[in-house]
Amino acid sequence: MKKVDTVEEYISMYPSETQEQLILIRNIIQKAAPHADEVISYGMPAYKQQNILVYFAGNKNHIGFYPTASGIENFKEQFTNYKWSKGAVQFPLDQPLPEKLITAIVKFRINEVQQKAKQSK
Repeated sequence: MKKVDTVEEYISMYPSETQEQLILIRNIIQKAAPHADEVISYGMPAYKQQNILVYFAGNKNHIGFYPTASGIENFKEQFTNYKWSKGAVQFPLDQPLPEKLITAIVKFRINEVQQKAKQSK
């Protein structure tokens, strides 16, 4: 894949059905983290509020969601319908995105980053 500078460029590289899911996950994350900065990190869209909260990426058959290891660990019981690993979960393109779950994970990560920032002061 070519290097991109914006999330719009990133999304535009995918077929229209994938673009729809990428736009949807982007909107879910932005709604859950309205103060986060949108960046490209490791070649993927990422959301940063002091530290990186979450990443997402398009793939041939799924949307990869990367909420860091703690985001996966704290929600792994809710991933029974998805492939997942210690740092990622795959949301199939042929299924609706789990908006409530994504929102909960993003809010968990915001809280986690804020707590770590308080502890380091």
